[in-house]
This record gives sequence, structure tokens and C-alpha cells, in this order.
Amino acid sequence: MEKKFPLPPFTEATAKQKIQAAEDAWNTKNPVKVAQAYTEDSEWRNRTRFLKGRAEIIAFLTEKWSKELDYKLRKCYWAHTDNRIAVRFEYEWRDKTGQWFRAYGNENWEFDENGLMKRRFASINDLPIEAVERRL
Repeated sequence: MEKKFPLPPFTEATAKQKIQAAEDAWNTKNPVKVAQAYTEDSEWRNRTRFLKGRAEIIAFLTEKWSKELDYKLRKCYWAHTDNRIAVRFEYEWRDKTGQWFRAYGNENWEFDENGLMKRRFASINDLPIEAVERRL
């Protein structure tokens, strides 16, 4: 059985470790690597899209990072319970025309006993920015 440490129940310290691992993985922009943190049947809501399973996650992230160029993400701890973590985040990216954006959002994560994320619900808003306004 595959395991992704740290495992629940989370402490504040282990929740922050989980968040940093997710940030590091997402910043690789490698859909297969990112998908390994999720259960085979993981459920996602990302904005208005609903996904189920690693194959859909990989397809979604492949499409995402083909459009969101120079993507850079930062995740921050918000709260946690036994097997759940709440995260706030921001990321920056540019489109093919060179327009930069900063996205802000919140995620609610639920993990199985092996430390794999079985549910991810994300609410995200985008703000167009100038290149000189970039922070990440």
C-alpha cells in the first residue's frame, strides 16, 4: 500500500509539512508527480470543474500548465483537524500573450489513513497584474 508521509492525524507541524510537500510538488509543474499525492479515486472541485481520479487530475494539470506559463505557487497553513487541512494560497502565471495574473484561493483537503489526499476542494479568483507587480 502506498503511503505519503506525514500521515494523519495531523499536528500543526505535520500539517505544515504536508502543505510544503504539496507546494514543492506543484511547483515542479509535473502532473504525474503531483497526482501521486492523491488517491486513485480522489475527488476534486477546482473552480467550476469536478474531477475524479488520478487520470483526470493528470489531464487537468497537463492542460492547466500548457496555458499557465511561468507558474509559481505559494501555499500557507490556515487550519487542520485529524485528517483535514485548510490552506490558503496564491500563484502567479502569464498567458501566451504575456499578460500576468495572480490567483488567490482556499483549499480544503481530506486525507485517507495512508496520507493520500482523497478530497480537494478549491475556490480560486484571478487578478490581472503587471509584470512589475509580481511577488513570486
